[in-house]
Amino acid sequence: MPLKMVDATISSFDQVFEKFVSAAPKHQANFILFLADKEPSTSLSWCPDCVRAEPVIYKKLEGSSGDVALLRAYVGDRPTWRTPNHPWRIDSRFNLKGVPTLVRWENGAVNGRLEDHEAHIESKIDALISGK
Repeated sequence: MPLKMVDATISSFDQVFEKFVSAAPKHQANFILFLADKEPSTSLSWCPDCVRAEPVIYKKLEGSSGDVALLRAYVGDRPTWRTPNHPWRIDSRFNLKGVPTLVRWENGAVNGRLEDHEAHIESKIDALISGK
C-alpha cells in the first residue's frame, strides 16, 4: 500500500494534525515523525540522527503491507528546538525529548515511540509498525 505523507511545521501543526487525526480511522497504522528542519544551504537536516534515521524509517513504512499514514512534524531550526518551552516538549500528548522521534498514533494517543538514539534501528521500527 502507498505511504500517505503530510508535513507540518510548528505554525501549521494544529491544523494539519486535526486533519491527520480525523483521517486516522481510514488507515491501518498512523505515525508521527518529529524531525529537525533542513538547512537551506545543504538541504540536509541540522540533526545527524535525523539524517541517519529518515531513510530507514521511510523504507520501512513504504515497505509495510498495510495502509500507513505519516505526519512529518518539523521542530524548527536548532535554536528553536533547544528552547525548553518548545511547544512539543511541553505538550503532554507528545512529551518530546529528542529528534528524530517516531510515534505510533492510535485511538487518540501515542501508542509506542522510538526516540533519537533508536529511531534508525530497523528491528525496532518493524516492531513499532506491527504494533508490538
